This record gives sequence, structure tokens and C-alpha cells, in this order.
Amino acid sequence: MPNNITIWVDADACPTPMKEILFRAAVRVKIPLVFVANHWIRVPASPYISMTQVPSGFDVADDHIVLKVAKDDLVITSDIPLAAEVIEKGAHVITSRGEKYTLSNIRQRLNMRDFMDTMRASGEMTGGPPALGSKDKQAFGNALDQYLAKYANKA
Repeated sequence: MPNNITIWVDADACPTPMKEILFRAAVRVKIPLVFVANHWIRVPASPYISMTQVPSGFDVADDHIVLKVAKDDLVITSDIPLAAEVIEKGAHVITSRGEKYTLSNIRQRLNMRDFMDTMRASGEMTGGPPALGSKDKQAFGNALDQYLAKYANKA
């Protein structure tokens, strides 16, 4: 039964451990996996894995993903505005920490992102998220497996 879905990766910020998990999953399930970035990223030779290099520029990779994504595709990103756009198109989103963004939680995430941007701009907050750990890697793998169990190999 052919796959009608694709996994799209906002690859500029995708951590290497998550890329490795995605490589293995794409080959195992025989599902298209497309990395999109404004710089070249090495991907394994596989008929299921490809890399699309887009020109440099603000949100060029995001815009490409939004243009190409289809209903029930999966997008791997921690970019909340990108997540909101692809969710509106019926796609699914998993962050590199294994969090699922959905219609029911994306507005809250956008509001929190805007609040945090304001706090950082005012000097109230500095720094970013904590480093990825083994729990994040496990959460990502579990979220990916759940998605694949539901959507891979469905005609």
C-alpha cells in the first residue's frame, strides 16, 4: 500500500540526534522524508530521503514547507508560526523535543511566544531553552512512532 504522506523537516534547526531517528524511520516505513534548509545538509543515500536547499532569507525554508505540505503530512519544527500555518493546512507538527502542536494548543503557544519575545526585548529574560537530553530524544521518537502508526501506509 503506497504512502500518501511526507515528513517535512525544518532542517536549519533540527538537532542531529533527531535527524538520525528520522533517517531510520523513513527507511523502515518507506516514507518520503524531505529536509528543507537554506544551506546544504548531508542526508543518507536513500530513495526515501531528500534535501531541498532554498535561497537564504527570512522564512524562505518555512514558506517552502507551507507551500508543499499536504493534509496529514508531518512537519518537524519548533518554529511556532510555521507550525500554526501547516496545522491550518491539516498537517501535523512535532517539535524536536517530542511535543505535538495541534489546533487545540497552537494559539496558546503563539501567545506565549509573543510574550516571551516581549520579555526578551525588554531585557527581562535572556537565554534560550535548555539543552536537549535523553528524555527529549525518547519523547521525539515516541511521538514520531505514534504518528507513523496512525498515518504511514494508509491509502
